[in-house]
Amino acid sequence: MLIWIGAVLGAGFILTFHQARMTWWALLAGLWILAGWMLGIVSPSTAGVMAAAAAPILALLTFRPLRSALLSRPAMGAFRQIMPRMSATEQAAVEAGNVWWDAELFAGRPDWRRLLSTPSPSLTAEEQRFLDVETEHLCDLANDWETTSVWQDLSPEAWAYAKDKGFLGMIVPKAYGGLGFSAYAHSQVIQKLSTRCSAAAVSVMVPNSLGPAELLLHYGTEDQKDHYLPRLARGEEIPCFALTNPYAGSDAAAITDTGVVCKQMWNGEETLGFRISWRKRYITLAPVATVLGLAFRAVDPDGLLGDEAEPGITCVLIPRDHPGVNIGRRHWPLNAVFQNGPTTGDDVFVPMEMVIGGRAQVGAGWRMLMECLAAGRAISLPSSNVGMSKLAVGMVGAYVAIRRQFNQPIGAFEGVQEALARMAGHLYATDALRRLAAAALDQGEKPSVVSAIAKYHVTERARTVINDAMDVIGGKGVCMGPSNYLARAYQQVPIAITVEGANIMTRTLIIYGQGAIRCHPYVLTLMRTAEAGELKPFDAALFGYVGFLFRNMARALTFGLTGGVLIGAPRDAAPQLKRYYRAATRLSTLLALASDLSMATVGGALKRKGAMTGRLGDILSQLFILSSVLKRFEDEGRPAEDLPF
Repeated sequence: MLIWIGAVLGAGFILTFHQARMTWWALLAGLWILAGWMLGIVSPSTAGVMAAAAAPILALLTFRPLRSALLSRPAMGAFRQIMPRMSATEQAAVEAGNVWWDAELFAGRPDWRRLLSTPSPSLTAEEQRFLDVETEHLCDLANDWETTSVWQDLSPEAWAYAKDKGFLGMIVPKAYGGLGFSAYAHSQVIQKLSTRCSAAAVSVMVPNSLGPAELLLHYGTEDQKDHYLPRLARGEEIPCFALTNPYAGSDAAAITDTGVVCKQMWNGEETLGFRISWRKRYITLAPVATVLGLAFRAVDPDGLLGDEAEPGITCVLIPRDHPGVNIGRRHWPLNAVFQNGPTTGDDVFVPMEMVIGGRAQVGAGWRMLMECLAAGRAISLPSSNVGMSKLAVGMVGAYVAIRRQFNQPIGAFEGVQEALARMAGHLYATDALRRLAAAALDQGEKPSVVSAIAKYHVTERARTVINDAMDVIGGKGVCMGPSNYLARAYQQVPIAITVEGANIMTRTLIIYGQGAIRCHPYVLTLMRTAEAGELKPFDAALFGYVGFLFRNMARALTFGLTGGVLIGAPRDAAPQLKRYYRAATRLSTLLALASDLSMATVGGALKRKGAMTGRLGDILSQLFILSSVLKRFEDEGRPAEDLPF
């Protein structure tokens, strides 16, 4: 009897572990009852009663029309009551970009072959030459001390060189006169400039990040592309993009800048357009920009565009000399000298032809911004902050060898060694994360959650690296001067923490809040189908979710009891690192289980539970960083000297 019961429990556990279909469960039940009868464990009458009791339950669970009517339809109603309500802007943010390796980690069963088969990021001969020659020369023309104490900007010579050599058009395709560089090349250039001069790095990365060029490439009309992209590539136009206003920073979708659809005389003709009023602040390159990208909330009270009274956030591209455009007094963000300032306008008429993408894209601005940010956020700040960290680690590593106290190099002191080890470890991990994010972009991915992970963790770890570096070099880092290589980086760390999604918000809302919906194999489908009232796909997703939950329970129990020794590691992985692959798989399963239990118990209130989502997001992030480190070690040929990292 005990063997008979144990056999069915063991078989059921195996089916749960592998998330088997309901037909397998029905087959197991039938064979179990049959075996009990044939072995004489249960009488024929008892077997008949058991079969009669199991049959309706199995029929209910395996026959979809019956299951949908009796189980899934009530569940859909209940799910609608507890699922978080999302506005159109929240929905656009959640659905921006796509998922990649983050979804593998979130699902609890990562396919390491997929990660390891991702091509290693590399430069073409042209990109390498640009990095070695043009980028090196721009580094010679700009340094933090001179740009701050002499020019309060890049020198005229540095600006002219950056424009002439195409630094402002790295992402513009060659067909439009740009360099057409890969995401990895773009990242390498920004990283190198950041080791020399923050103003040079920012002045180059902003035109190549979220801004007019990126938006035009994806959404602009052919006329807009033909007019602006060659001029942006040659540096004839300097762009900026105005999104933030005094009352909408992290909550950028709440901008109050408004454009009313109207008709007005323009160039001697009655023209359809917008009358826009705006107050924008903290806009990088605004003081020197010649073309202004502007996001505003479009309203159409007279129905000139159709029946929708509030089409929503819209993006336009306005020349700096357009009547009514004002650029205010320059900002000085922590005394950094990259150009930054406000822009305002009152009842400025902007013709419909200036809408990015034309009339068809009115109201699509938030989706545009979120989709472009999903990619751009993985490059600009991660690259600049890894560059800053490399400068700190390289210079401080040399300094501790030549600086002597108490008759020995300060690098001999264990306290200093501890700080150096921490710095080097953070640098290795963040550079691996930067490389993998760029590689994903070059494969055509737009991983919005990965870009948020990169932005948050690279900037936070860079802050730790810079703080440790300042502690080690002491007074040398405190006194300003041309030989102080660290003070400006220390001074400007909070800028990276704040922009492109303040880090507290990124950690508690974006990484996990977006990740829980996008990366989970069933949640987004459940939300969409419940909202649309589509019972059949809701039923499939619901029972897939239930199977997924119990599968992860079984896997978590098995891996916990065995210490993960039964977990397979990639066959071609470095032997000395296979235990890390096993550990990551085990922790991935636990994350999937913890996520499902959190969502089941908290429901729609989860997005307001920042402490919980922050911790869950940390787990997802650390698993992704670990994956990046393992991937980098393989890509670089398994150097033995990298094993301590």
